[in-house]
Amino acid sequence: MRRININTHWCKGCGICVTLCPKGVLKLEQETVQVEDQEACIGCRQCEYHCPDFAITIGEDDNG
Repeated sequence: MRRININTHWCKGCGICVTLCPKGVLKLEQETVQVEDQEACIGCRQCEYHCPDFAITIGEDDNG
């Protein structure tokens, strides 16, 4: 299972990651990206690769 980590201090709320996510895992809320559906993440890393603020990292969940 993938784990999405968002550094909310770095995120400027541009929404690029939300637009690029093929599974709708992320949402923009109050000018910051939030994880909407962690289990839907397929690990494509499009959010991580395209974040201009380096605010998103994808890692392995310890539970899965």
